[in-house]
Amino acid sequence: MSDNSQQTSMKPNGTGLTRIIKATKCSIKGVTAAYKEESAFRQEVLLLLIGLPCSVLLAQNINHWALLVGSLILVLIVELLNSAIEALTDRVGTEHHLLSGRAKDMASAAVMLTLLVAALIWGAALLDKLGVF
Repeated sequence: MSDNSQQTSMKPNGTGLTRIIKATKCSIKGVTAAYKEESAFRQEVLLLLIGLPCSVLLAQNINHWALLVGSLILVLIVELLNSAIEALTDRVGTEHHLLSGRAKDMASAAVMLTLLVAALIWGAALLDKLGVF
């Protein structure tokens, strides 16, 4: 009879602090790859960099600021997932396939909807600052 507790502790990325360090390195590699390979990701990073100083001017309090900046970070998160889906789909095969196309289109739609959410949040903040509402 095998000891299951021994098998579960033999994780390839380690456990505890070692796992956190390895996961952080993988995350940095992922962001770096997205920045180098994905023009949409670079554009959205630029949007974040422009948005950061603007958020200080628009925000009414720290929670409002976190919502403004968080919406832009959310765009980056969804773009990373979109890029990962595209890369994996291309890895499986570059020939046109209905399901591959659907996966890519759905991931793209997720980015679009996230950009819409960010635009709504920023638009509402701007209108509020201007006293429209």
